[in-house]
Amino acid sequence: MVRGRVWCFGNDIDTDQIYPGKYLPLTDKKEIARHAMEGTKEGSEFIKKVKPGDIIVAGTNFGCGSSREHAPVAIRGIGISIIIAKSFARIFHRNAVNIGLPILMLENTEDIEQGEVLEVNWESGEIRSITHKKNYKGKSVSMLEQKIMKAGGLLEYLKHAE
Repeated sequence: MVRGRVWCFGNDIDTDQIYPGKYLPLTDKKEIARHAMEGTKEGSEFIKKVKPGDIIVAGTNFGCGSSREHAPVAIRGIGISIIIAKSFARIFHRNAVNIGLPILMLENTEDIEQGEVLEVNWESGEIRSITHKKNYKGKSVSMLEQKIMKAGGLLEYLKHAE
């Protein structure tokens, strides 16, 4: 269960908006995190005001574009607790799971507002708006993907696999 303040983004947020290509030479994860969502129109405000535990809510095709793992690494590094979107680009979905960044799909993301506080059970898909006292039912990832995310990512999962 996670609880956090919402940052809203639209449709087709690509990996270059999530983590601009000019920063690809960076290797320090703290430095990478400082540029999360920088390529979006909301990026400068996001970087200044985001807090650990906050939640990203987006439209369709979140994470489209290149296969760079830097995008979910930056988001996780800045402290985002979960990303909720109508849909995810396939490679972003896989990269997020592989690094242990929780994701959840929700059909009516447009009903959620910037700054709203949500409580999310990413295993069951249950979302509760603390702000508006509304409930939503999202679509969680597979059981195997949940186990990988709980372990902290694919490498941690494989270290402890039976």
